Formats: sequence, C-alpha cells, structure tokens
Amino acid sequence: MTPIRTIIMGAAGRDFHNFNVYFRDNPDYQVVAFTATQIPNIEGRKYPAELAGKLYPKGIPIYPETELERLIRDFEVDQVIFAYSDVPHEYVMHKASVVLAAGADFRLMGMKETQLKSSKPVVSVCAVRTGSGKSQTTRRVSHILRELGYRVAAIRHPMPYGDLVKQSVQRFADYSDLDRHECTIEEREEYEPHLDNGVIVYAGVDYEKILRQAEQEVDIVLWDGGNNDFPFYKPDLAIVVADPHRPGHELTYHPGETNVRSADVFVINKVDTAAPENVIRVRENLYSVNPDAIIVEAASPLFVTDPSAIRGKRVLVIEDGPTLTHGEMAYGAGWVAARRFGAAAIVDPRPYAVGTIVETYKKYPSTGPILPAMGYGEAQMRDLEQTIANAPVDLVISATPIDLTRVIRIDKPIQRVRYELAEIGQPDLASILTEKFGRK
Repeated sequence: MTPIRTIIMGAAGRDFHNFNVYFRDNPDYQVVAFTATQIPNIEGRKYPAELAGKLYPKGIPIYPETELERLIRDFEVDQVIFAYSDVPHEYVMHKASVVLAAGADFRLMGMKETQLKSSKPVVSVCAVRTGSGKSQTTRRVSHILRELGYRVAAIRHPMPYGDLVKQSVQRFADYSDLDRHECTIEEREEYEPHLDNGVIVYAGVDYEKILRQAEQEVDIVLWDGGNNDFPFYKPDLAIVVADPHRPGHELTYHPGETNVRSADVFVINKVDTAAPENVIRVRENLYSVNPDAIIVEAASPLFVTDPSAIRGKRVLVIEDGPTLTHGEMAYGAGWVAARRFGAAAIVDPRPYAVGTIVETYKKYPSTGPILPAMGYGEAQMRDLEQTIANAPVDLVISATPIDLTRVIRIDKPIQRVRYELAEIGQPDLASILTEKFGRK
C-alpha cells in the first residue's frame, strides 16, 4: 500500500508527541510536513532526523500554518492531523473546512492512540483553558503527595522552543539546569516554582523516554499540563481546573471539553474573585457532562512583598504571556493586585511597545492594558526589556511566576505578585489524594 501522506498541524507540543508515539517508524504513513502556529519562530525549522526515526533521514520540515492549503496541494496530502490546544470549537471546524475543501481528510487523535502507560501511578493536572490555575494546583498536589511520603517529579507539557535534539529529554533539579538549557521566560515560569519547592521537573520532546527516566526516581508521576491539552500519560487520577472568570469556556474550547468529560476531580479556582453567579454556572456546566467527578472549590490568594509600595503609584502590570495571548484573558493577578492595593493608574503599555511586543498585541488584540511577559527567545526578551524601559511609570508589578530580573534588566522599582492554591471547605485535595493513595 502507498503510505498515507500526512501533515500534522501543531505548535511544538502535542504535534511532536503524536508523531513520536504513532507515526514515527510507522510505514503506513508518510508525514510530509508539520505546520506551526501560536508560538513564534518555530516555522522554518525541521523536526530533526535524530528524533524523526529511520523513515525520515532528512528530518521533517516545519512550515507556517498559513501555508496549509498550498502544502496540501503541493504534497498531494491525504490527511491532516489537528494537534494543538486552547482554541474554540468553532475554530477547529473552520480549520477542518479548509482542509476538507482542499481535498484532504481532517483528523483528531484521542487518548487511546496517544497516551502512554506508566509503571508508576500518575496524577494529571489539566485545565479547561490556559490561565485557569494549573500551575498552583500542580504545586499544591506535589506538596500533599510529598507530605504523604511519596517521591514526586513533575513532568511538564512540552515547550521545546530551541534545539530539539538537545531538548529531547530535559531534567531540571536547580536553576543552573535552566541556564544550561537556555530556557525561555515561558519555560522558566513553569519550572522555577517547582524547583523552589524542591520538586524535580522533566520536560522535552520525547515523552516516552522522559517517562521511563522519571520512573527511576519517583513513586508518583505528576503530569503538569499545558494550555488545555489532555495528558500524554494515562492518569490514575485526573484533576481538571476550571475558571469562573470565563464561564462557559469549559464546554466550548478544544480540547478543554475533553478534559471535562474525562476528569475525576474538578477544581473550580478563583472563586474569591469571580462573580458568584459565574461560579454557579461553571459548577452546573461541569456537572451536566460529568456528574460523577468530585468538585473542589478554591481560591488563589495574592501575596505581595510590600503592598503599601503600590498605593498612589502609576504602575505597569506584567502578566504571564500565554494567559493573555491565546488564553484570551485581558488581565490577571497583577491587575487585581494593582486595583486592590490602590495604584493611582495602570498605565497602558501598548504605546510604548517595540518590535515583537507590538506584533504580539496585533496578533492578540483582546489583550488589555497589560504587558504579556513574552520571551520566546533572546530578541523577544530584549523587546520586552525595552518596552518596560519606555513606559513612564513609578513601579512595575510583575505577576509572572518567576523573578524577571534574573533574565532581563528592569530599570524601575518592582513588586512581585505570587499566588498559591487554597481550597475552600470540603472536599479538598488532601482528603482526595489521601483516600486515593494513602500514606507511603
């Protein structure tokens, strides 16, 4: 049989994983290209031969998704795999329509074909949208499991934005590993808080190899999901975080609804800052499609080093980049802190933006008067640095999970905003995890 000519649409995460576990070394298929979106500077590269397997001695080219129709035509493509996350259901079907009209089949791959089985128990933490609170929930779960006596490592959803061969299997035990792997701001935002808590982090490209290495040093694997993707590993306990600041999104975004339907536990986060009617709406939506899942309510209280320093100041607020961009949030914890602690004004950074930061605002116009901490490479980090320097403010409020001054120069006073998960009432995660796994 002639191999099925295939394109995989992605964003340097799920697309590479699906290829590795299903298409690599599979003679029934010929993957002629990847396409890339969401993340800058991925297209124009290759998925390297060292990772692509014996069927692809020259590697596989990565093109901008904007060229999809031409690629289907030029490569005589039979099927297109959609393999990225945090997009509305309607968006997915628009992409399907483009593919079908160009003459190819359109395919989504599910858990049966893409999830790996671990020899150790797996707890997954995923979400209905980017920015729901996966990170602090994962940190809370790791703390509870360690208090129960278990050795835990967090395996993070991929963010391979550099040399893919070098990033095949990454293990982070301290900050020097972040420097050695030349991690971007986005990677550091996810890894540093775990390291601060004494939890080893794994990430990379080849998640079979990553899993097998992690299994050698842990009792329980903790899957730390990205965007609203579903886990790469088959979970023994699936925790899904929902966001009442975006009620309804739990049923209208891909693949967040998949997470909702397969969850064992829901954490409705941010109940302290969301409207009560929105919390109720989210709860009812979750129950309507998955009535057997346990629902936990939680807050993400803010911690600021010196709240009095904010009062009366003109401030620039910096938030987590993915939350503001494809997460479609116009504000986050930094904005809340600025309002709560009496900032005189939140200064709109858009008039002072330069280079790739300007392009980010153009691509994601729903981002409000907040600066996304974009740093997918050295050039973008310098643009972020210059944008901050240009802004006529008294104080910078940084609500990213890392100390930005470690990676860029900030020439103004700065206050960091931190947040952790705090469950409200019962049931809580400690009782759920104790019942599931007991004490070691």
